[in-house]
Amino acid sequence: MVESLFSGEFLALLGAATAALAGIGSALGVGVAGEAAAGVVSEDPNKFGQVLLMQALPGTQGIYGFVVAFLIVLKIGMIGGGLIDLTFAQGAYLFMAGLPIGIVGIISGIYQGKAAAAGLQLTAKRSRSSRECN
Repeated sequence: MVESLFSGEFLALLGAATAALAGIGSALGVGVAGEAAAGVVSEDPNKFGQVLLMQALPGTQGIYGFVVAFLIVLKIGMIGGGLIDLTFAQGAYLFMAGLPIGIVGIISGIYQGKAAAAGLQLTAKRSRSSRECN
């Protein structure tokens, strides 16, 4: 049992799962930006097109995590071929390949959502100030 937990295949799959965690950061970031976008659109529905792009930007981290996870699963043969035997070192390499995108994807997704929300708030302020000038 212990040997299977520390097999190359297990470590590779753990790397794929860790890479897929970037979706958490995307979800949180899109949520933060979505709240700001809803406020802008409620004040000026004509801003929907501009707001949609800014609100979708934090979703890119989830895509990156998915691509890395897919590449790891493809590399070990779970998709499109037979599962290959991996040494512990090969599994560790694949785990270490998935680890950065998982961790960085969570953090950057959240902060990209906050940055998008700030940009959306500026969009709302700009539309208010232009109405006040007229």
